[in-house]
Amino acid sequence: MKKPRVIAPRRRPIAVGALKSPLAVGRHSSPPSFPIIGIGASAGGLDALEQFLRQVPPQCGMAFVVVQRLDPTQKGMMPELLQRITRMKVMQAKDRAVVQPDCVYVIPPNKDMSLLHGRLHLLVPSAPRGLRLPIDFFFRSLAADQHEHSVGVILSGMGSDGTLGLKAIKEKAGVVLVQDPRSAKFDAMPRSVIDAGLADFVAPAEELAAKLILYQRHLPRIRQPDLPLEAKTLSALEKVVILLRAQSGHDFTLYRRSTLHRRIERRMGIHQIGRISAYVRYLQDNPHELGILFKELLIGVTSFFRDPAAWDYLARKALPALASRRTPGTKLRAWVAGCSTGEEVYSLAMVFKEAMGMVKPIRQVTLQIYATDLDRDAIDRARQGFFPENIAADVSPERLARFFVKEGAGYRVSKEIRAMVVFAVQNLIMDPPFTKLDILSCRNLLIYLAPELQKKLIPMFHYSLNPGGLLFLGSATSLGAASRLFAPLASKERIFRRNESPMTSAPPELPPVFVPVMANRMEAPCPTQPPVVSLQSLAEQVLHEAFVPPAVLVNDQGDILYVSGRTGRYLEPAAGKANWNILAMARDALRYHLSSALHKVKRESGTVSVHGIRIGTDTDPKLVDLTVRALQEPKALRGMVLIVFIDVATAAESGPKPRAEKVPQRNARLAELERELQHAHEEVQANREEMQSSQEELKSANEELQSTNEELQSTNEELTTSKEELQSLNEELQTVNAELQSKLEELSGTNNDMKNLLNSTDIATVFLDNDLQVRRFTPKAKTIIKLIPGDEGRPITDLASDLVYPELADDARHVLQTLVAMEKTVTTRDGRWFTVRHLPYRTTDNRIDGVVITFADVTHAKNVEIGLQTEHREMKVHATAQALKMEDAKHRLQSEIEGRKGQAPRRKPAPGGRTAERGES
Repeated sequence: MKKPRVIAPRRRPIAVGALKSPLAVGRHSSPPSFPIIGIGASAGGLDALEQFLRQVPPQCGMAFVVVQRLDPTQKGMMPELLQRITRMKVMQAKDRAVVQPDCVYVIPPNKDMSLLHGRLHLLVPSAPRGLRLPIDFFFRSLAADQHEHSVGVILSGMGSDGTLGLKAIKEKAGVVLVQDPRSAKFDAMPRSVIDAGLADFVAPAEELAAKLILYQRHLPRIRQPDLPLEAKTLSALEKVVILLRAQSGHDFTLYRRSTLHRRIERRMGIHQIGRISAYVRYLQDNPHELGILFKELLIGVTSFFRDPAAWDYLARKALPALASRRTPGTKLRAWVAGCSTGEEVYSLAMVFKEAMGMVKPIRQVTLQIYATDLDRDAIDRARQGFFPENIAADVSPERLARFFVKEGAGYRVSKEIRAMVVFAVQNLIMDPPFTKLDILSCRNLLIYLAPELQKKLIPMFHYSLNPGGLLFLGSATSLGAASRLFAPLASKERIFRRNESPMTSAPPELPPVFVPVMANRMEAPCPTQPPVVSLQSLAEQVLHEAFVPPAVLVNDQGDILYVSGRTGRYLEPAAGKANWNILAMARDALRYHLSSALHKVKRESGTVSVHGIRIGTDTDPKLVDLTVRALQEPKALRGMVLIVFIDVATAAESGPKPRAEKVPQRNARLAELERELQHAHEEVQANREEMQSSQEELKSANEELQSTNEELQSTNEELTTSKEELQSLNEELQTVNAELQSKLEELSGTNNDMKNLLNSTDIATVFLDNDLQVRRFTPKAKTIIKLIPGDEGRPITDLASDLVYPELADDARHVLQTLVAMEKTVTTRDGRWFTVRHLPYRTTDNRIDGVVITFADVTHAKNVEIGLQTEHREMKVHATAQALKMEDAKHRLQSEIEGRKGQAPRRKPAPGGRTAERGES
């Protein structure tokens, strides 16, 4: 087969010039302007590397770093082997070496390698020889250094090294290329990446180079970081959001724009699309691409015990302190929002178990964790609780032994940990939150949301937590303006405690509708002109300051809403806690008159005026007229009350008067007492009327309370009846629950017995459903058909096997159609013989639900049979040959006898006849 010719892309002059100076790279901490490609390989990787590098042009403008799991005791010969098949410079990596384009760097034996600011750094491995994961180690550093420009390639190899590192690359919007498992000598590493849903390109090794070069050549740029989006680009982005909402039902309007841009750019580069408008058309024509973009935007990347210091603080201090404040036996409630595939959820469960080991037994509490995510596939994987072997890089051996069970090529969480977690699909923005929580963790989500949405979610988290509850955020997330709602327990680790102070507003109601955000549109600034001076406004201002009396606007309860003018002569703040009620702030001489006027206005509406109220001191008396008016117009002020204070000139202020007009001081005092008495009479009358109306209101309220009491008594009786029914129902449910628990234990025991029975029979068995998809298989079946645990649910026709039996699927379909068992003896490519038997899969209710295929190893019997047949044929041939020899001898003897008879001479009879012959004889 002729290999495809790969044309090298033209390198940008600015990038080449920048890269020819190693000193320039060393002086600056910015990442290099050329792509650095990380390649991971293991067993069988040399051939794959040669096939890959043979197709890379020597002037490609990229650097390649090869990380392979090598024998630490042997000298590395990989550079010499690879130099034979490529014209690029191949060298073994050295510590602090500056990465240059058009070069291949190979990891030396017994070293771990990382990348920082374009330099390679070599480290002594800390893990034992059998537990090292050098590919994961380098890929993680590559993602941290190159961000969205990182590229990871996985070739042939055993195990799952590289999968966790590629998750980090995907989290940074990098690209992942994987060798097709069918072309790999050892397909475990490529298949692990594909099963994890991380692969962007899957192809044979010799075709991956062309795909990589095309991706780098067509990688688009929607915007520059320092320029606003153009109107067309912004409109196209909004169309992408609309298409995503129509396809998935989820709105990404408030998704962080920078992340949205990077993910869309990545998909455009993969499909070699240069303009976003063309990508919108591609999305309209390919709904499958919408599903892939939706998965990309969810960024389901997480790991066990990310930020170990935060988990250590949680286990040593935060959780024990929280448990000590709760009643023994209490069940704590925790919510992990954006849980992805469950690593963080199970980390919390394990840390809680460890923390309870530090608490006294009498203070023991339990934990129920609710884990939610928008991605249904991620939730399904989290429910299974099965993880690859390379989690040993993040989980200590003690935790692996205590909380996991080794199963096949990975680990499954123990039943104790799995029982603590309930998984559910939830849209954090649209669906109601969990409440009455003690712990809330949201470490993988907020950084991808716009700031305006974060400002709404943080108060919602405060609302969801109990007093003293814990909030656990990611290392890149901050509380921002909502910091008053939480007190930091460990600021660096992002662990906070809910403050006891009540919230100043109700829980936010997030909008369920799609409203495109146009924040990035840049409007042209309008030139500002100085305001035109208005004579009317200036005149009104002078009149207001000089002639308009002081006034106060209050509501129907007397709380001050607005103050006009100088009111310090009439009002003063009350001592103690701030109180803006006008009766509390009114001066003593005004309080009585003001209270009476307000009550009268509330009863009658209209306007009430009180004249000649004496305020001030004896040496400096002042008179004031009080006007209280209930407002009806304008409509916005209806129900409010306007209070106006008008100063009145006293006799001393009005100047000297004739002696004859002076009133004796005693008469003035009497007049003042008469006015006070009149006010007292009016107040008593008002109180009497008010009391009468209150009595009538109390009578009607009493009648309403009596009827309400009767209704409550009736409701109480109904509730008592309902309570008894619920108690009875609860007892029944407890009985049913106990029965179900017993059935589950019985089913678990039966399942274990069946598993051991199938394993002990040493007969390979494969269970298929009606669509001939693998439902279950025994371990023995893996020696015949290339099966792994992830193949459950795959069609049997997609799996490779050693059987020389192309009619396997057709015979299974025939058995499903006819319901008649079928048996055949077939051979394998390595000379083994099996009796293959097809049986219909019958349920307990006699329903056909698939096919059971058994493979009985009859190699020994077949060899004996073939030997007997051969021996029989040889004996038969030998007998035939003996018979032929005897027949031949018989014929020769007869021929010889007949020949002798023919040759004997005839004698004449002698005289005397027979007597003579006898005598002669």
